[in-house]
Amino acid sequence: MSRAFVNEERFEQAGGEELVERPISEHPNYVTPTGALELQTQEEALVAQLNSLKDVHDDTFAKDKVSEIERDLRYVRARLDSIILVDPKAQNHDTVLFGATIEVEDEEGSRHTFHIVGEDEANASINKVSWVSPLAKSLIGHKVGETVNWQRPAGNINLEILDIHYKS
Repeated sequence: MSRAFVNEERFEQAGGEELVERPISEHPNYVTPTGALELQTQEEALVAQLNSLKDVHDDTFAKDKVSEIERDLRYVRARLDSIILVDPKAQNHDTVLFGATIEVEDEEGSRHTFHIVGEDEANASINKVSWVSPLAKSLIGHKVGETVNWQRPAGNINLEILDIHYKS
């Protein structure tokens, strides 16, 4: 079988290897109030899952699942312990900073909206970008009316900042 079709993490675990820990970012763990709530909710859900599987002793799949949940719980708790809560409402509303929602226009006239958030709450599918992403780094510190250059692997693009607002 091609290695492309093998879940190496699961394969190694089945072979008696210990489950690989989720890496913790070396960056400060800035989070919005929403991000903090999401982490707390995630912790509660993992604890509930763990409690529902703890009594299963003979099921190998359940044991593997318990190991995965325990690993994820260690990660979430480490992230909760290192939270640096940033209230977007307390930010300077004239400048793009952590927690800002920014509307921009690209060189072709298309408008886009991005929300700068913590690493754990980033989700590109809903335009939430991590504060350490190249996009956020290009926007942070700038004001409405300024044009920034977003350096992307697909090619650089200029974005004009049209609006900055903050919500919690």
